[in-house]
Amino acid sequence: MRRLIVVCLAAVVVTLTGSPASAQDVESLRREVEALRKQLQSVTERLQAMEARPAPPLPLPAAPAAPVAAPAPLAQAPAPTTTESSAPAPTLGDYARPHQPFSLAERRGPGQLLFDIGLSADLVANLTQRNVEQAQGGTFAGQENRFFPRAIELGLFGQIDPYARGVVRFEAGETVEDGERGFHVEVSEAHLTLLTLPFGTQLKLGRMLNRFGMLNQIHEDDLPQTDRPNVLARFLGAEGLNENGAELTWVAPLPVYLEALLGVFTGDNEAAFGRGSLRAPLLTARLRTFFELDEVSAIQLGISAAHGETPEEHRNTLTGVDLKYKLVPEGWRHPLLTLAGEALFANRKVDVTGDSDGDGIDDLRGTTTRKRWGWYAYAELQPWQRWAFGFRYDWTQYPTAPGSEWAVEPYVTFKPSDFLRFRLAYKHTERTHRVTGPDDRGSARVVDEILLQATFLLGAHPTDAF
Repeated sequence: MRRLIVVCLAAVVVTLTGSPASAQDVESLRREVEALRKQLQSVTERLQAMEARPAPPLPLPAAPAAPVAAPAPLAQAPAPTTTESSAPAPTLGDYARPHQPFSLAERRGPGQLLFDIGLSADLVANLTQRNVEQAQGGTFAGQENRFFPRAIELGLFGQIDPYARGVVRFEAGETVEDGERGFHVEVSEAHLTLLTLPFGTQLKLGRMLNRFGMLNQIHEDDLPQTDRPNVLARFLGAEGLNENGAELTWVAPLPVYLEALLGVFTGDNEAAFGRGSLRAPLLTARLRTFFELDEVSAIQLGISAAHGETPEEHRNTLTGVDLKYKLVPEGWRHPLLTLAGEALFANRKVDVTGDSDGDGIDDLRGTTTRKRWGWYAYAELQPWQRWAFGFRYDWTQYPTAPGSEWAVEPYVTFKPSDFLRFRLAYKHTERTHRVTGPDDRGSARVVDEILLQATFLLGAHPTDAF
């Protein structure tokens, strides 16, 4: 402040003395300068007095306010959302630099996790004849005339980093083993996918549903019908190919979509393989293509193969072809018509025994190769968003035993929302050979069943793209 006053005074003096003036003017200027000097001295003394004055004491903190009950959730103001300008998305450099665990996720906004969580429950009821129940020859063997939770799944999935994605699924449900019912909990899937490998490839590692055929990788709550087709249940078992290993995927750089897949697994599936060792691994392969016929319809074609060994160290080779067609009218959120089918062929070596002299003792032992096959096809019409009507036909041989079976299954589906579904089906099955239960009780050559399914979803739930 003092420097500013001195500068102003000097400027006035220079200005006044730089112009011509008379003796009277000079005397007048001297008096004015003297007056300005006295004023400057007075201002300087006041500033010095103010600087020497002690600072006032700080105010005491106010007493804390009485606690107020939190308002109801509906009365709360909406939380501010994080915009891209205030919280930019992490870059590749951010992930490359060292950081504390989960620190990058803090930029996603409040209340968000690094992964998605989803829960699905699939409940099934089965009603059939008494003799079929005694023979345990229904679609769900040992669970005839029961209402039971078939599959309850908890899924955790999401992006690990820009280069990998992870999935973990826990599954629980009612099971029947040696006539005893129980509730089984297991890790049904736990795998990661490396997304950015050379040559445009991706690698999936861990425990997974193999992408063999069209429906093997589909979970029970996403199946087009209540049960899996008979040929899949006979050739692959009720659980399908759920294996530990790796799958390598490559999409060819062609004008049309062509996906190639190679897999190496331990071969734990008891129905088809069961060796359970990488010394004799289960090898899988699949080619899939997809193209649009026009603006409202598309088709998917695929061929699959699997080769492995049984616990007896006998080879088993499976091949399959599948087709799926969808018609989605312009402006519709759901397909009006879906047509699909799949066929499997098996070439399997098995042990055979025989009684050469009729004494009731099997004295002939050897091996033979059995060539078996089966197929299914279904059509589904969905004229309204909430209602769908379908029909499936099955025909299959038994993979290791003589005989075959066929079945028809009409069904109706009602979906109050995308997260809740009910399905009612009638299934008629006829076999060339009788099926008997424990202690030769009952007979299940002809089976009539009513199947009721209720499915609901909570949280995130990824589904098949086509």
